Amino acid sequence: MSHEEEDYLHDYTIRSWLLTTDHKRVGLLYLAAVTVFFFVGGAAATIMRMELMTPRGDVLASPDAYNRLFTMHGVIMIFFFLVPAIPSGLGNFLIPLMIGARDLAFPKINLMSFYVYLVGGLLGVWILIFGGIDTGWTFYTPFSTMFSNTMVVTAAVTVFITGFSSILTGLNFIATIHTMRAPGMTWFRMPLFVWAHYATSLIMVLATPVLAISVVLVALERLFHIGIFDPALGGDPILFQHLFWFYSHPAVYIMVLPAMAVISEIIPCFSRRPIFGYRFIAFSSMAIAIFGFLVWGHHMFVSGQSMYAGMVFSILSFLVAIPSAIKVFNWTTTMYKGAIWLDTPMLYALGFIGLFTIGGLTGLMLASLGIDAHVHDTYFVVAHFHYIMVGGTIMAYLGGLHFWWPKITGRMYSEIWGKLSALVVFVGFNLTFFPQFVLGYLGMPRRYYEYSPEFQVLNVMSTAGASILAVGYVIPLVYLLLSLRKPAFAGPNPWGATGLEWQTDSPPPVHNFHEMPVVTTEPYEYSPEAFEETHDHVVSHAGH
Repeated sequence: MSHEEEDYLHDYTIRSWLLTTDHKRVGLLYLAAVTVFFFVGGAAATIMRMELMTPRGDVLASPDAYNRLFTMHGVIMIFFFLVPAIPSGLGNFLIPLMIGARDLAFPKINLMSFYVYLVGGLLGVWILIFGGIDTGWTFYTPFSTMFSNTMVVTAAVTVFITGFSSILTGLNFIATIHTMRAPGMTWFRMPLFVWAHYATSLIMVLATPVLAISVVLVALERLFHIGIFDPALGGDPILFQHLFWFYSHPAVYIMVLPAMAVISEIIPCFSRRPIFGYRFIAFSSMAIAIFGFLVWGHHMFVSGQSMYAGMVFSILSFLVAIPSAIKVFNWTTTMYKGAIWLDTPMLYALGFIGLFTIGGLTGLMLASLGIDAHVHDTYFVVAHFHYIMVGGTIMAYLGGLHFWWPKITGRMYSEIWGKLSALVVFVGFNLTFFPQFVLGYLGMPRRYYEYSPEFQVLNVMSTAGASILAVGYVIPLVYLLLSLRKPAFAGPNPWGATGLEWQTDSPPPVHNFHEMPVVTTEPYEYSPEAFEETHDHVVSHAGH
């Protein structure tokens, strides 16, 4: 390593971080920002669960305050945490390393995408704290255009700004993956993490402009009353739902596909077996990206669309489940007869499979017209969505963070605390959201400030689970930060994993590799004996 590189690695001034074009540091800036937004959104969720412990509204001052609170929770968690957490955070750090590149194709644009995201996020939090919006994160018309007295236009501008961050990140990933792969890194030697992020980037680039157009139309309608969504002026409020969900259902896969990518890296590593059906998993990521654009109408079964359109969207919604089922089947087959190590990343991955499977199966229920008519806009939908997003994306995010933490920092964390956190999160999550399936089936509507007394027991269970879940999220924050005080001893490859990112130093040097790597092997080839020796040495050190 040259003296300039050593100086750069040890330059921790604020200026060096704020003006960096190193993809690794930009990724770390994203990880720090999304973590802050996660706890802000989580705090809003905690207050909501406290409110819902009793049937009468007795924590918040009014139903309007409750509306603003759950809107704050939804906007922050979706636009400022779930969408950017894995792609912009872990993806930024890892993709050039995984394909043997020195950086992303457009380093300055990469830094600009972070600042666009940060400006949008800070503006969004400012709006939600000093006035707020009461439309929910979906901004449904005609309420958002005609009746809401809150800062809808400013919120629309915020979402519009933030969308450019996703577009710039997606363009950067596509260009990098196409043009900067190391010699020998063919398409079918790429890690599945890269495949999934390529598919995700296509969704970012193609779907995000639709959201931007939708919120701009809401702002124009609200300001100038030009008759886009107002029926009195010849508009159609259902048009907004078509536009919004045309983006927002693919956006679900912006959150979930990268999560699946993390699981596809963890499962073979801790099973000590090559991934089963590599090409099927790779192509299933592309299939999800394509089918995701064709199923938006299943959000509108009770919105007045024709029965025939509902049948078509129902069938397509069942079809989009097939690529996800392929991944789950291949992960479980990879583990079959494997030498499984139940370290912290693997526990989070197993938790993901269980929770995501429940979320997927209940999604098939919602894709059925008859069942959806019964449980639409109830807590059944809330539970399903959170099993996918929280049980899926956040479990995978924590699993990936633990898996690549030694690579990012050069340090190991306490496995005892790591396993405890995975267990607490899993138990707390199920106690929080499984009762909501029952609540929804029994008819409790979502977004209500007060509810019938017969629903209280299940709501108390849900609130108790939320308190456990909150503890489970705080524990990793503590022990991961404390691990930074330890000397760097993790070594290049503490898990005995394959992949180019494990063939360089921890943390990686400025330009990632001392020499340009050449790929000569297929992905996910493991040596159990080498892993056991390395694993036992590193984990014993981490325990001390």
